[in-house]
Amino acid sequence: MERLRCMIYPLIGAGLVLGSAQRTFNDINRFDLVISELYPDPDAKSSIPASEFVEIYNRSGKTLNVRGLKLTDGTSTATINTDLELGVDSFLILCAVSNTAKFTQFGKAIGVTGFPSLNNDGDHIKLLNSDEKVIHSVAYDLSWYKSEIARQGGYTLEMIDTDNACSGEFNWAASGDISGGTPGRINSVTASNPDEQAPALSTIEIIDSSKIIVYFDEAVDSIAGVAFASYSFDDPDLKLNSVYTDEAYSKRFELVFLDGLKPGTTYQLTASSIADCSGNIIGSHNTVSFGLPGKVIPGDLVINELLFNPPPGGTDYVEVYHNGKSVIDIGKIFLAGKNTAGALSNMIPLAAAGRLLFPGQYLLLTENKSWLKDNYVVKDPGTLNELRSIPSMPDDKGYICLLDAAGKIIDEVAYSEKWHFALLNSRDGVALERIDYTVSGNVPDNWISAASAAGFGTPGYQNSQFRADLRAAGEFTLEPKVFSPNNDGVNDVAGLVYQMPEPGYMGSITIFDAGGRPVRYLLKSGLLGLKGTVNWDGLDEKLQRLPMGSYVVLMEIFNLKGKVKKMKKVVVLAR
Repeated sequence: MERLRCMIYPLIGAGLVLGSAQRTFNDINRFDLVISELYPDPDAKSSIPASEFVEIYNRSGKTLNVRGLKLTDGTSTATINTDLELGVDSFLILCAVSNTAKFTQFGKAIGVTGFPSLNNDGDHIKLLNSDEKVIHSVAYDLSWYKSEIARQGGYTLEMIDTDNACSGEFNWAASGDISGGTPGRINSVTASNPDEQAPALSTIEIIDSSKIIVYFDEAVDSIAGVAFASYSFDDPDLKLNSVYTDEAYSKRFELVFLDGLKPGTTYQLTASSIADCSGNIIGSHNTVSFGLPGKVIPGDLVINELLFNPPPGGTDYVEVYHNGKSVIDIGKIFLAGKNTAGALSNMIPLAAAGRLLFPGQYLLLTENKSWLKDNYVVKDPGTLNELRSIPSMPDDKGYICLLDAAGKIIDEVAYSEKWHFALLNSRDGVALERIDYTVSGNVPDNWISAASAAGFGTPGYQNSQFRADLRAAGEFTLEPKVFSPNNDGVNDVAGLVYQMPEPGYMGSITIFDAGGRPVRYLLKSGLLGLKGTVNWDGLDEKLQRLPMGSYVVLMEIFNLKGKVKKMKKVVVLAR
């Protein structure tokens, strides 16, 4: 990237030369040119023109003639019909013919007939040479902005490192320039951002009993990606007939079998010896399950957790749990609310067609997964699915349901803020958790606030108040009995592991020294889950080291039914 920084300034604005080309368009190969900036959602509040554009950057090290290049989104295709030479490390702005004059002030701009519309919330844009071969492609979505403000419009999407052309969202961000974008010049977010992460299998889409689509989390080399030897199955009777993709580096491969998949059978596919654009070879994240989807009946999918009153700047979420026995194509399941007349409205598919959910798995639906990961513990990002919108969920009360493709209700919840734990200081940012899958979602006593010890929400994993894990009533243990907080990685904390008899308990945990003086308050009237762990690091309230010796851990629990219990244990702090 140092070469780019040193050379870019004298070349900007001078990199395009009219006249005969030193290189013809047939010499343009994969990644010689890259799409380096996009403006899908223009806004007049920004200083740059409120019109869509695509910026192209020449990283090939040679001058290239751009005649014959094509830009397409699969619906509209624009072709450059002008002989123009794009110099080394130079930029070209592509836009609609009517907007050409707006962008010439920023550098060389070409207006093209049929310029594809850039969808605000996501699109797949490809740059092709005259032989229809893909030079570079970008499949962006709203999460690429990494900024709640920027995703509202008025900011471009910029590539971070042009030497890492196919790492997707990890190599893109919203423009940090005060004008909202950097058309025709070096991107504001430019930095070294090498791809050191191995590719991983992402999902499988079932087309029919003999055809599936395999998706990787980033583009991989298609030579290995279409090789039969790159795929193996746990069922030796499953044989490949063909593997196909239409790009030199692709995230999507179509696999066709000689014989069809068997209903009711779950298969495992393992990929090997497949590398990404940077040469990283697929590692341990190389196995994914698939199978023919079965029929969905009420109770197979349940609404398991709701956040309908997020803090300011936050977003609602809905968690779905697979409580059935068969594979489900959640692209054919819909989330819906009700309008003011009480009719079902805002029906939105849970995911793209073909995404599978297996028994025991969770799916977390949100409009902003980046915000969610920043504000809650997300143990498995793969459970998150960002939707363009979810049905409105008012803070006081509302309705949410799951429907099948025929419009039949699979599960529904008419929730109320009164279902929250009554002693909460604030309900903002506190999720409601379902206690028992087998009890109706419309029973108020089957819902309770997520435990404070769990961060007031458990998006994408087992609820903190889930009843099935009930064990010993109102007890706690301390492990280890002797701990030494010296950061050697061995027994550095004392872990208080508690278990409650039922949801709804509040708790306080206090550490006392040998003289009976309180030295640390680990928890003050916090809402407890059915089970959890609270750690003590050997520090006092001022986060100062305490001397060696014996300490008493007192846990006090109570609930709204008047149940109260005090428990204490001794732990030894050593050095």
